[in-house]
Amino acid sequence: MPTHAEYMKVALEAAKQGDLPYGAVLVKDGEIQATAYNTAQRDNDPTAHAEINLLRQQTKALGKYNPEILKGYSLYTTCEPCPMCAAACAWTGVSEIIFGASIADLMSVGQSQISVPCETITSQGFQEIKITSSVLAPECLALFQ
Repeated sequence: MPTHAEYMKVALEAAKQGDLPYGAVLVKDGEIQATAYNTAQRDNDPTAHAEINLLRQQTKALGKYNPEILKGYSLYTTCEPCPMCAAACAWTGVSEIIFGASIADLMSVGQSQISVPCETITSQGFQEIKITSSVLAPECLALFQ
């Protein structure tokens, strides 16, 4: 079974396709289900973050939506989800979020961020979401340098 680092490498490659270097991968039962990247500038859509694009793609592929549709899925993302993306993970029932660079890391290199950790958002929700941080964080942060 692939490791967190191996899935994060897929997210890193996805990030390189975006208009801002954020990438995300959705995994279930050890299999990659979808990948996505940021298209906010390309789409003129401030909600088109990698995680949102990924969740939209997968729920559309499943042909339905409910607050537990992605239960059992793990979301890998190169950067800690912003409050909007963290809330979307809760609304879709994602079971686990694994991220690379933290919001604080991004702010340290001059990236505009809302300084609210994703765990603050997910801990207030109605779904339990496991959070794993700092997976290949230096490589993820290097996308911005």
